[in-house]
Amino acid sequence: MKKTLAFTLTLLLILWLSGCKDPWENPNHPNAIVDFTIYPNSIKEYELNFPGGYKYYTSDPQSTSRGIIVFRVSQDSFTVWDRLPPNKPNTCCDGNGNCTRLVVEDAYYVVDHCNDIKYNILDGYIVEGEGTYRLYPYNYTYDGTSLRITSYY
Repeated sequence: MKKTLAFTLTLLLILWLSGCKDPWENPNHPNAIVDFTIYPNSIKEYELNFPGGYKYYTSDPQSTSRGIIVFRVSQDSFTVWDRLPPNKPNTCCDGNGNCTRLVVEDAYYVVDHCNDIKYNILDGYIVEGEGTYRLYPYNYTYDGTSLRITSYY
């Protein structure tokens, strides 16, 4: 009886763990190599001088990224997201290779107008619309002066 119970519990644990995936895993991920530094308290980065501010950064034309959104959450905290829509990224592209980019609206939302999906800018989760994947994050380190942004992995 004990062996059957142990076997059943082990089997359930294996099945449960096999269903767990990296929450950021997405086959549409741009796999862009990102590594740059900004100074969010400088005049040049005025949009980021205060909590609730955000700024768009363009990506290298050869990159698979469509740019980056940096959002200042608090004096010492930021979120950094790719502008490539994580769900159906190539739905709205014209014949010249111009495709939709995510935009910030209402201060705390990132919107994909092509697929009618709204994301929370703080955690990247979908708050409105149909989709499977969250926003693509990037790492950052902040020392009070410089903000270094690097690829997630």
